[in-house]
Amino acid sequence: MPELADLYPGYESRFIETSAGRIFARIGGSGSPLLLLHGYPQTNVMWHRMAPALAKEHTLVIPDLPGYGQSDAPEAAPDHSPYTKRAMAQAMVEVMEKLGHQRFALVGHDRGGRVAYRLALDHPQRVTRLSVLDIVPTWEMWAKMDAKRAMKVFHWTFLAQPYPLPEMLIGKAPVEYMEWKMLAWNGSDTNSIFDPRAMDHYRAFFAQPARLHATCEDYRAGQSTDVAIDDADVKAGRKIECPLLALWGARGIPAQGESPLEVWKRWATKVEGRAIDCGHFLPEENPDDTLKALLPFLRG
Repeated sequence: MPELADLYPGYESRFIETSAGRIFARIGGSGSPLLLLHGYPQTNVMWHRMAPALAKEHTLVIPDLPGYGQSDAPEAAPDHSPYTKRAMAQAMVEVMEKLGHQRFALVGHDRGGRVAYRLALDHPQRVTRLSVLDIVPTWEMWAKMDAKRAMKVFHWTFLAQPYPLPEMLIGKAPVEYMEWKMLAWNGSDTNSIFDPRAMDHYRAFFAQPARLHATCEDYRAGQSTDVAIDDADVKAGRKIECPLLALWGARGIPAQGESPLEVWKRWATKVEGRAIDCGHFLPEENPDDTLKALLPFLRG
């Protein structure tokens, strides 16, 4: 494995103690605080193409989620904590508090988007503005899981299978599996759209058995505890109160059903959004257009 490149030169590196174990984060820039949360099967480095522009106006906190990257991968409880989105959100609040940020803007992609909207629901006093990239809420995904969607997102049911089935099968060729999934989800026909240095980070992380297990626990939580927590909010009529910007890839999975914008209007009171010309990985496939939508929103 080659030495991993530093994709955030000049940024601070920190390990921060939380209820989900030690969280690794890169910190840089100046201005109002902005928390950036990555998705599966990636790490904090997925934001490296957008960070220079964002850092001109914001103090960026870019962590690895629990079990991902260099953050700790604790054993899961029966409810799959600390890989539930509620537990991950609590850990992210603790990270920001320990860095001195009581209120902050928040952007999450993929699994990080699920942590982000849960954080906004559980800790509404913390989040000034929220942007979710290429997702609709977990409850909506399971409620609409018909045959067509199940074929598109089979990994939701596969990764949620009881231990050790997915770990055993993926563990035979973890890097090949990761690269195949990233190829299937991007809007091109090649993984060359990703920076090779970032891909080295993703390979190094995903090849570790403890972290492969943690990512499966993330999806097990999504199939059980996470959807139950969402369901309680639906039944209570609870909505996200801060302004929300939904962005999605025009060639991504969310674009193939009901408009993500209309879905998010059921979950938040102040919603705007649009499609970006790319597949699933907006910050790496089309960072320029993603920034054009995101920067004005964050400025308010």
